[in-house]
Amino acid sequence: MAQHTSSTTSQPDNGLLDQAQNWFRQGNLGQTLGQVPSSLKNVSTKGVASFNKLSTTQKVVGGALLALGVGYLATRKSSSGPKKADPATTLQELLLFVNDRIAGYERAVAESQDAELRGYYKQLVSQSQQFANDLNAHLARVGGQREDETTLKGKVYRAWMDAKAAVTGSDEKAILGSNVYGEEWALKAYEDALRDQTLNSPVRQAIQRQYFLSQKTYKHLKSLEKKQQ
Repeated sequence: MAQHTSSTTSQPDNGLLDQAQNWFRQGNLGQTLGQVPSSLKNVSTKGVASFNKLSTTQKVVGGALLALGVGYLATRKSSSGPKKADPATTLQELLLFVNDRIAGYERAVAESQDAELRGYYKQLVSQSQQFANDLNAHLARVGGQREDETTLKGKVYRAWMDAKAAVTGSDEKAILGSNVYGEEWALKAYEDALRDQTLNSPVRQAIQRQYFLSQKTYKHLKSLEKKQQ
């Protein structure tokens, strides 16, 4: 990885740079990330912070290489086989996506220049934090440890959005689009969790309530997105 960084710092390949810029403008990496299995969930926070220190050129070229790597990971089959369903594992997996939701809306708050939208995103941050607290409380009751991490694809997607904004700029429409995409991930995670037949009634009810609220959020975001068109 260090060799890639040093080689692109001074003399980036123009062909790769052009391809990366096209990817960022077209949004292709988002589609690739949607295929990444949730088991590929952890990446070091230090690595993501290092990404933010790169120059625009480094981010763009590095982003193209990262997309190739994520695409490779997405096509690999897991050698460990399907996970056994149990409440603790289900709650931990769901929490990773709820924590993604927190991080995504925090990013929207930081970037939005629209006072009304920023206020709405702040409400969604608070809502998501409450979701996480409730799920972690249930997790503790079934013997699991608190989950504060986010998914790999969530981290990569947010880093990619930073790189895309550096190339194409960021506006309210782009922020809304990112939030819609993130909410789709959350909805899929809730649907996956609700398939676990080992969940007791209180846990299932909590997940269903959050799923319902996430659906309402998704519909509202979609309506806001249409107004931006």
